[in-house]
Amino acid sequence: MKKKLLSLLLITVLVFSLVGCGKKAETPVDTTDEGTEAPETETAEEIKVAMVTDEGGVHDQSFNQSAWEGLQQAEKDLGVKVSYKESQQDADFAPNFESLLDEGNDLIWGIGFKLSDAVMDAATANPEQLYAIVDSSYGDNTPENVVGVMFKAEQPSFLVGYIAGKMTKTDTVGFVGGIAGDIIWGFDYGYQAGVQYAAKELGKEIKVLNQYAESFSDVAKGKAIATQMYQQGADIVFHASGDVGNGVIEAAKEQDKWAIGVDRDQNDLAPDNVLTSAIKRVDLGVYYVTEELKKGDFPGGKTITYGLEDGAVDIAPTSNKHVPEEILKSVEDLKEKIINGEIKVPYNEETYNEYLETIK
Repeated sequence: MKKKLLSLLLITVLVFSLVGCGKKAETPVDTTDEGTEAPETETAEEIKVAMVTDEGGVHDQSFNQSAWEGLQQAEKDLGVKVSYKESQQDADFAPNFESLLDEGNDLIWGIGFKLSDAVMDAATANPEQLYAIVDSSYGDNTPENVVGVMFKAEQPSFLVGYIAGKMTKTDTVGFVGGIAGDIIWGFDYGYQAGVQYAAKELGKEIKVLNQYAESFSDVAKGKAIATQMYQQGADIVFHASGDVGNGVIEAAKEQDKWAIGVDRDQNDLAPDNVLTSAIKRVDLGVYYVTEELKKGDFPGGKTITYGLEDGAVDIAPTSNKHVPEEILKSVEDLKEKIINGEIKVPYNEETYNEYLETIK
């Protein structure tokens, strides 16, 4: 009896010992040599980048669309996940930023200077969240979790203004702006400066008609303003007005006149009526900053400004469809003069008046 009981006790101990060994074997053991990293068992967390548009939306054929194209390219090249929220009105800005914050985005863009206050408010309330804004600078007050991206828009505007001045048959051209302010003034006065540079070369006077729509989304107003300008004798009208510019281009088609596009190459909107476009590569700016984020080098706390020297502004590649070769050669010379500082392109009324004194 005692032998049987002893045997049962030994069997019980053996069983529990085996079970215990089995459980212990399920725990991973680091068998790597000292100084050698164990292989990673988890994939890197996906980086998410999103943007908030102004009221023009991602199909404005202008800077919102260009920004979205930059993010789409970043998704393709860098493997980041991208998305956007469209704003129908200014009141949508703050809720859109909050929504993208809740969705866990690593970087949130505000596209356009109209979102400046909303970006600053969001960045101040969420100091651990990264933000970026196109066409706005906070200068020395830029938070460390924010980067501003600006462009020397006056430079390509000068070039298309020069083309307009060289090609006008009526000696009257026009400019349609979106909302007046520092950003659009750069397009406006840069364009006027280019027109007057051409006028001086030609030894004649060229009139520039000028009007602001005070909107980036009112297509009908853009069309009405441009139509009036054409009826007043303008044969070329440049716009810097987001979706409003689609109305300008539509007016050019109906009146069989020239329009000059902005931000993107807009020749595809009216191949026979878009003479050239002042390119502002918002897509490149968005892409470059997103690339820095991917590298772990987010350039927070400052403003980055891109110009001709960076290849971020220029005239449209389709310009050779309608602009004579000799004028395009002159444009190339002007680019070099701008880059080396021989021509200082104005960006507001004060610098424009100073510029006019230099070409008298």
